[in-house]
Amino acid sequence: MSPDPTSQQLDEETPLLRSEGNALAKKPQTPLPWRQFSMVLVLQIAEPMTSQVISPFAPQLIRDIGITHGDEALVSFYVGLLHSLFFATEALTIFHWSRLSDYIGRKPVLLIGLFGLSLSMFCFGLSKTFWTLVISRCLNGALNGNIGVMKSMVAEMTDSTNMARAWALLPLAWSSGATLGPLIGGGLARPADRFPNIFGSSEFLKKYPYFLPCAVPATVSALSWIVVFLYLKESQTSTPPINISQLLPWKRRAIVPSPALETPPVSSSIGDKPVPIRALFGLDTPAIGTILAVQGTANGIMQILAFAKLHDIMGAKKLWLFAMTCALPMVALFPVLNTLARFSGVVQSIWYLVALQLALTSCTNFAYGVSFIYIAAASPNRASVGATNGFAQVIVSVLRAVGPAAANSAFSISIERQYLGGNLVYCVMEQMECFALLFGFLALAASQ
Repeated sequence: MSPDPTSQQLDEETPLLRSEGNALAKKPQTPLPWRQFSMVLVLQIAEPMTSQVISPFAPQLIRDIGITHGDEALVSFYVGLLHSLFFATEALTIFHWSRLSDYIGRKPVLLIGLFGLSLSMFCFGLSKTFWTLVISRCLNGALNGNIGVMKSMVAEMTDSTNMARAWALLPLAWSSGATLGPLIGGGLARPADRFPNIFGSSEFLKKYPYFLPCAVPATVSALSWIVVFLYLKESQTSTPPINISQLLPWKRRAIVPSPALETPPVSSSIGDKPVPIRALFGLDTPAIGTILAVQGTANGIMQILAFAKLHDIMGAKKLWLFAMTCALPMVALFPVLNTLARFSGVVQSIWYLVALQLALTSCTNFAYGVSFIYIAAASPNRASVGATNGFAQVIVSVLRAVGPAAANSAFSISIERQYLGGNLVYCVMEQMECFALLFGFLALAASQ
């Protein structure tokens, strides 16, 4: 008689996805551990809130500190640099944090990450020079290994019967952070000027006009630290060694299909692309924050309501191709919006096109969900979930670091030198999407 699989101890040879597909399909769904899982959902809010809270006021902050010396074309470059620094430093450290969590547990690493988020945001709000902004942003990314660890915790809290249900809820938390961040940044920046009756007498807020929007996510992270320390239970139970070569694509290993992938995890990576409204000039900080918040809300709703159904109808590869196809008109709307706004002002038709672009952006983000299907199946065993998610997150963080800096720099160069009327950056982005679609169609043809 074969031993009961539930009684076997996890080690480096234990598969993450088991092969008894039919047996698993007949099992009743295991209830989610809501008390623990809800804490992970709250933690999921912290990173997008921290990364997006600076988006509405970052251009004005760059102007205020004087690093551009009045050259408006350099504003986009420095804004993109601030966004990229977070993900660049995160890329250098996140695998090590995730791998460390395989040895010392998830909870200690989460506590370190929350402390880093809180400390760095307070420092960012108190910064008065560009280099202190750089140090604060680098500290923010270097001490934040939570995103990979949280994905590992979700994998350990669930099994094949409820994994899809848990992953479907994560975008709601992520979108909440991506929605609240811009609202906080746009609504609370320069409070002494915007709310003189309340904050007008505060010399501190006059001296540090961006401290208040930074202090809110910093305080949320500090409160989350207390909750995690007191109530979150450790989910990691095994600590076998694993070599990084086991995670590389040329290291062959069998990945067993699982019913858990039939309703795939939904991407929680949003807000890491150039935002459509930044192509329009003349909008104030609260307006930018509101539009970014609408984008985050719309993306969360679309992911939750439509992703799983579209995946069942189209399949993973075709859904990915559909998402990338939506990116073509989404990017094409950048110069269209800019041209219309310059000639006719921000009229009602502009807002209709902005709404269309936000919808296309939400559809484009379906591509992330498809990617997470394969990442979820890529771990060689449950004991190396942290290392696998950390390794994948390194790639994500590198691209997030390169993307904003490259796009904003190309935008600045296009405007400064008037390549293709200032629209060269959009042509480059369209070419990149065409290459991605070409590889996608080739992969689809090869699989048929």
